[in-house]
Amino acid sequence: MKLKCITNKINIAISKAEKITGKNLNLPILSCVLLEAQADNLIIKTTNLDLGIEISIPAEIEEEGIVAVNGTVIKNLLSNISNKDNLLLETKNNNLTVSSKNNTAIIKSHPNDDFPSIPKIKGNKIFTIDAKKIIKGLKSVWYSASVSSIKPELSSVLINIDENFLYFAATDSFRLAELKIPIKSKEKVENILIPFKNIPEIIRTFEDIEGDLKIECAQNQISFKYNNIYLTSRIVDGVFPDYKQLIPKERTTEAVVLLDDLANVFKIINIFSDKFNQINFKISPKNKKFEIKSKNNEVGETVNLVPASLSGADLEINFNYKYIADCFQSITTDSLVLQFNGLNKPLIIRGVSDNQFLYLVMPMNK
Repeated sequence: MKLKCITNKINIAISKAEKITGKNLNLPILSCVLLEAQADNLIIKTTNLDLGIEISIPAEIEEEGIVAVNGTVIKNLLSNISNKDNLLLETKNNNLTVSSKNNTAIIKSHPNDDFPSIPKIKGNKIFTIDAKKIIKGLKSVWYSASVSSIKPELSSVLINIDENFLYFAATDSFRLAELKIPIKSKEKVENILIPFKNIPEIIRTFEDIEGDLKIECAQNQISFKYNNIYLTSRIVDGVFPDYKQLIPKERTTEAVVLLDDLANVFKIINIFSDKFNQINFKISPKNKKFEIKSKNNEVGETVNLVPASLSGADLEINFNYKYIADCFQSITTDSLVLQFNGLNKPLIIRGVSDNQFLYLVMPMNK
């Protein structure tokens, strides 16, 4: 293999791909980046068996070939070479030589025959959606998925398309996040479950692009394609809970607060929270009072009044405050509405005048 390419282009591509390399000590080939020179392109591949990625960049190919090198080593090397220089990549004695104007390095290679193939998805579900909408949806809900793999469907993010809406949802059974984004589509796609641990890499790969993603689903895999980037992820084989029936249709108490006010109170609460992160909401619309308490027997306690517009019945109820705080990143309005439905019933949080994002949190027992 022998080729010349622009340093900046290969640097960006290797940086994206290296994050998807595996850390399996029994399969060292998974820690490698596979470089394949063919025609007028350098194709960069990595996989951790759950995710796989191919990125193609233009290159001046003098001799076609293929080589596998440690991903971390080549990423760190390229990040320290000036982007003003062009690179010469050449295989010599089964190793990779990387040369620029002022630098030359030799990186030991690994047997490329051991590198797993990245599946080419040929499914019956194909749709094209603005990348910004996909990234917004994933960012808005993925933190609500379970970190445990005991129930794979709960450690996943759900994607559905129905009635001109693109739905994203995630739940760990204690809280639920849902975002629905209006789209122009006649497609009906149901029950795509992407492992939540794959979501950060999907976000990182596509969050800086402008344009549409082509998404294709098969039985066990999903692929995302944008120009020169092709990414595949495993799909969870399972059924996501029918969460719609859990969303209360009515509310008995409501509080409208500024997001900044509630966030500032939570910063104080964090100092005094116990190991269960339990806080107490005491709401009295009659007395126009919204009080949040937190107590730790080893540290102390705090009582905070939150300016709010209140309505409905008086209520005192406990929550894990971290579960509530997690959704603040998904609220796009200055104010949010807290909708309660009595003791032992879930809290619904929405941005004021925002019908796209919904967040549900179960209360804690005293």
